[in-house]
Amino acid sequence: MANKISASDLKSQKNDFVIIDVRESDELESGKIDDSVHMPLGLTIRNAKKKQIENLREKKICTYCGTGYRGNIAADELVKEGFDAVTLDGGYPSWT
Repeated sequence: MANKISASDLKSQKNDFVIIDVRESDELESGKIDDSVHMPLGLTIRNAKKKQIENLREKKICTYCGTGYRGNIAADELVKEGFDAVTLDGGYPSWT
């Protein structure tokens, strides 16, 4: 299971992370974290496995979704592929 970061910790360290929103497009209507990259869960996993996000390899990544479940899956898969990834504990609601 991927490590988690609290919303308060992420807010204070936001510039240290590439933040990936793994929700589906229709979920973005409720808002998103400023400067986050939208990459739905399935695409995140495929991009990591197919080496299509190698530009993120040396960066710290934080994933998030609507509840924390998919964000955790995404971070876990990224870690398996060798990325430095954590997930936002509680998902987007914890940010707001």
